[in-house]
Amino acid sequence: MTTVRFAVLDRARSQVLDKGRGLSEPDVLEVLRLPDEALTPLLELAHEVRMRWCGPEVEVEGIISLKTGGCPEDCHFCSQSGLFASPVRSAWLDIDSLVEAAKQTAKAGATEFCIVAAVRGPDERLMTQVVAAVAAINDAVEINVACSLGMLTEDQVTRLAAMGVHRYNHNLETARSYFPQVVTTHTWEERWGTLQMVREAGMEVCCGGIVGMGESLEQRAEFAGQLAALEPDEVPLNFLNPRPGTPFGDLPQLEGSDALRTVAAFRLALPRTVLRFAGGRELTLGDLGARQGLLGGINAIIVGNYLTTLGRPAETDLDLLTELQMPIKALNQAL
Repeated sequence: MTTVRFAVLDRARSQVLDKGRGLSEPDVLEVLRLPDEALTPLLELAHEVRMRWCGPEVEVEGIISLKTGGCPEDCHFCSQSGLFASPVRSAWLDIDSLVEAAKQTAKAGATEFCIVAAVRGPDERLMTQVVAAVAAINDAVEINVACSLGMLTEDQVTRLAAMGVHRYNHNLETARSYFPQVVTTHTWEERWGTLQMVREAGMEVCCGGIVGMGESLEQRAEFAGQLAALEPDEVPLNFLNPRPGTPFGDLPQLEGSDALRTVAAFRLALPRTVLRFAGGRELTLGDLGARQGLLGGINAIIVGNYLTTLGRPAETDLDLLTELQMPIKALNQAL
């Protein structure tokens, strides 16, 4: 009985661990359906896969919001939407504040600093601010600069690549089949188009999403398969932190075991990808879950606070990495 129930782990060991080929969507779904008694061997296998195909290093990143609030889109999880009765107010950061944030991020040991704006896509005012910010940061501190500015035009992609933006984040958020339940003001296909232009311009592609927004296990597996087809350099995994005033504000919190199963399943679908712990892990998993995730397939973390929610203190995460003997990825080191 046990052998039949966990047969997908045997297949994963042969296909993913030994050969480095990610699981198919049906196998990912089978992993997501594994019972709790399979969780420990599942996490152990995902950790083996991470160590073999990515190594022990952990990439550390900090993020900062250049433009907060007032977004015209209706992403149902986001308190930055100007369409919801949520508490986030519109604000801009000046260049000096962005540079100081980049310095503090680098001081914490991070190699990646992401500038984020709550917009559908950047207008000329925002692009001008980003150009100035990237130049000032590059002059002041040695750190990779990433951006997350919504949907882009081809010209904007070219400009970002030319100014030396290392990586562009644009999350697909969820499976294509579930996306209309999450966002109605733009389409999944529009996001996909931006990601294709980013890759063609030579920037690294960062694309993930949020787990626990009411999607089915089938749609969670679908999402993993769609990310695998995209072949992003990085996948940030967020867990819904329901925000008051948003359409998803009353959704239940994801169970910790389901979150860990998802981490492991995505690692088995994406054996060579940077898989990053992002928002919601503190609420969903707590301190123990952070350890289990890092020993269950995760090889990157965001330190400090997120855009509208609090994260763990950077020192807490860095101390945990030291305890687990996981070195922080160096700036010039490829995962």
